[in-house]
Amino acid sequence: MKKDLISQLNKQTLILDGAMGTMLQNVGLPAGSLPELLSLTNPDIVYNIHKAYIDAGSDIIYSNTFGANPYKLSGSGHTTKEIVSRSIEIAKSAASDKYVALDIGPIGQLLEPNGLLTFEDAIDIFKEIMAAGENADLIAIETMADLYEVKAAIIASKEVFMGTQKPVFVTMTIEENKRTFLGCSLDEIACYLNAAGVDAIGLNCSLGPVELKPIIEGLCKKTSLPVILKPNAGLPDPITGQYNIGAEMFSSLLNEIYFKGVSIFGGCCGTTPDYIKAIAHNLKGRAIVPRGVYEKPAVCSSTKTVYLDSVKLIGERINPTGKKLLKEAIKTKNMGYIIKQGLAQVDSGADILDVNIGLPEIDEAGLIPIVIKSLQKTIDSPLQIDSSDVGALEAGLRVYNGKPIVNSVNGDSENLDKILPLVKKYGSAVIGLTLDKNGIPESAEGRYKIAEKILNAALSHAIKKEDVYIDCLTLTASAQQKEVMETIKAVRLIKEGLGLKTVLGVSNVSFGLPNRELINSAFLTMALANGLDLPIINPNNKTIMDYVHAYKVLSNSDVSAEAYIKKFSVNALSDGAPVDPGQTKGIMSLNSAIISGIPMEAEIATKELLKTESELNIVDSYLIKALDIVGKKFEAGELFLPQLLLSAEAAQSAFETLKNNMALNGTTAAPKGKIILATVKGDIHDIGKNIVKALLQNYGYEIFDLGKDVPPEEITKCAISNNIKLIGLSALMTTTIKNMQETIYALRKSGHDCKIVVGGAVLTEEYAKMIGADYYAKDAMATVDIARATL
Repeated sequence: MKKDLISQLNKQTLILDGAMGTMLQNVGLPAGSLPELLSLTNPDIVYNIHKAYIDAGSDIIYSNTFGANPYKLSGSGHTTKEIVSRSIEIAKSAASDKYVALDIGPIGQLLEPNGLLTFEDAIDIFKEIMAAGENADLIAIETMADLYEVKAAIIASKEVFMGTQKPVFVTMTIEENKRTFLGCSLDEIACYLNAAGVDAIGLNCSLGPVELKPIIEGLCKKTSLPVILKPNAGLPDPITGQYNIGAEMFSSLLNEIYFKGVSIFGGCCGTTPDYIKAIAHNLKGRAIVPRGVYEKPAVCSSTKTVYLDSVKLIGERINPTGKKLLKEAIKTKNMGYIIKQGLAQVDSGADILDVNIGLPEIDEAGLIPIVIKSLQKTIDSPLQIDSSDVGALEAGLRVYNGKPIVNSVNGDSENLDKILPLVKKYGSAVIGLTLDKNGIPESAEGRYKIAEKILNAALSHAIKKEDVYIDCLTLTASAQQKEVMETIKAVRLIKEGLGLKTVLGVSNVSFGLPNRELINSAFLTMALANGLDLPIINPNNKTIMDYVHAYKVLSNSDVSAEAYIKKFSVNALSDGAPVDPGQTKGIMSLNSAIISGIPMEAEIATKELLKTESELNIVDSYLIKALDIVGKKFEAGELFLPQLLLSAEAAQSAFETLKNNMALNGTTAAPKGKIILATVKGDIHDIGKNIVKALLQNYGYEIFDLGKDVPPEEITKCAISNNIKLIGLSALMTTTIKNMQETIYALRKSGHDCKIVVGGAVLTEEYAKMIGADYYAKDAMATVDIARATL
């Protein structure tokens, strides 16, 4: 009889299986073929691999369904349900009394805003997989680089298995820079997944145990959940495809990592039953090493985490109350204006942005997903979703990428019962207002009681204490002067008595009074001194922000007054705003639009420049320089792939404006050069190639995109017939690198004069030279640099 898996997770170490894909390749699976089809065409092979892992000591085996989704199976002649259900049957027959996980890998398409796959379509794909795999014991979401895709899968699991929720494991794949391919760090991984209601989290694939050791140790310090590690068998040799760490060494390295608190172990690419046998011998059934982790209160976007370990500022300006232009922007769906409001607040020092679009004349639930997606596309600061409409709250929570704040619940039981389940489902933090059906208590003690009720209700919904923040409610000094100090007192009571983070909307205190800025500043100072953590303010107000900077020095949160000195030293002061020497308004406007990734603003700035500048001068003096700044920031790790793609989109908008203007004038711009891009024969991965294509096009190159799984003769023919001088080849799999070498050989044999640049996860600069390539590109920006040097 199987023991309850959840209880085992918290008592002893568990052993997963090893690789499926490389095991199938070892028995003859052709490169580029779908391993999942073997569950139908040759189930004995799949069964034997599962059984070998069970015999080696696996407690949990993963079904042969990693890529079994409608996108990857398109054209196979088989349905997701057919393959997934059969794969689960095979795994179950091999597992005996062990557990079978429904293995779910990435869909194979980038989600919005980085790609064309919508978030809801991703949820539907994962729902289809999970419905077909309903007989599995648990869900294993693995090898993920996109937190948004992870969220889609988690939502799907909750909606498919509603009421009978299966255990969910999530493992991300991370690079040596401690971020995923799309820029998500350990902070965002832990911040979101700690709140998302999954049962274990960790890392798999990409790297071996040596490289992953310091990274997994970092994750262990950020989560109290059971931690999973499923590394590759070291790093692959590009020539032989063999991995460089054997079973015994692999097991020894994992044994060292065990003492850091990892409790679930397995293997990924290159590992075999021998590896699992060695791991099981050392680690199976051992007591879990306690980690004593305190999960810091935090919220996040997909690439930025804000820890609430000191005063953090919530920007209040995206709220239509008293703002005529913002009201009009909301009604007309002018996302450019709303984004600029957000950017201005972040530039002024806001850590989190409150988003309130509540107007009686709009469909708030229909519009708020558009607003949130637009803001998150450009701004990486976390958001606070502010609405009294439960439908709008859910619509916003559903599409938000990361862990937001819900503003708000109150002490009314009906309100708590409606909103707290949404907070739990979508993995959010929540603000509780100290009011109920009887209104706002006059005394601090009365507000404390409501705060306590909200906390207990949240805990009963399995929402963690550190995700509950309390707003003690700022009352106006002009009408309720006595209650102002009760608010301050309530902040201290709740902070000290309940140990919760506190929130206040600061500017409410001065309503109806002259010189509101003075009242606001004094009230803010008093509240901060009594324990206020999250003031909701206008960060564009210099006086208010100056008070905050001073308070951080005096409270010792700005250590050595470093931030204060940086802001207020003589060299930093320039009438309150940073200056960009030597740049005109037009240049700065276009630079900002491209660096921030706002296509509409790039178009407007380009039209303005066209009044005084030629098209070619705008390209050379403005567009390319702005893209170069973005490229340098990307290479320095200051921004990440999503921002890089958005900047490319903004640049494309500017290029289209220039092209249209030239067409009106009867002129055309010659491309800077022609480039072929292709994923080599046998390889069906093209996400990286498509990113390179987008960037090169924005630098003015004409791209011949031959797609994926392209034979050498087709690439050679295209190069010769179009006289193309730069060929870009991509391969992701070790098994298809030999086809890259064959393509290079074919091009050289043809006598065509060209340069060849290669890239892909398994390639190195050394191997690129070995197979005859002229250049190795470690990322998309490197390819741009090569093109500029070559053509």
